Amino acid sequence: MSMNDALIAEMDQEAEATRRMLERVPADQLGWKPHQKSMSLGQLALHVAGAPGMVAGLLLEDTILPLEFEEPPSPVSKEEVLAALDESVDTARDILNGMDDEAMMGMFRIMDGDREVLGMPKAGLARAILLNHWYHHRGQLSVYLRLLDVPVPATYGASADENLLQ
Repeated sequence: MSMNDALIAEMDQEAEATRRMLERVPADQLGWKPHQKSMSLGQLALHVAGAPGMVAGLLLEDTILPLEFEEPPSPVSKEEVLAALDESVDTARDILNGMDDEAMMGMFRIMDGDREVLGMPKAGLARAILLNHWYHHRGQLSVYLRLLDVPVPATYGASADENLLQ
């Protein structure tokens, strides 16, 4: 089993939990924000949906400039969010399948002129940003759902609203 086989298996498992979360997003609340500095529900949902493919795309690079953070796009429908998830996971799977263990041990760097802002093996980028960062934002999304009184789906066990084992 290659390093990427394990990453893909985890990503596919987590994509199911992410889909359950995104399916709960109320389509009539996409513009809702819990705070003026927060992303809207729709922006966060679209970010969660698109993260795997976007981050996997970074694995194809060795060095990039610091990322410019712009206002995240707002979806027009929940269907757009779910389609973005499918496309994103497919893209990430294709990229990971195209890289061998040697490529994954290659370095990824964010450089600001001569200063290294971030440097890590691509396998670390996949673990820390593609997966862990994805889970972080999915957790944020679960809080948005709770604040909107939407039942939160089970993820790693039962939630207060759902138990997949019953």
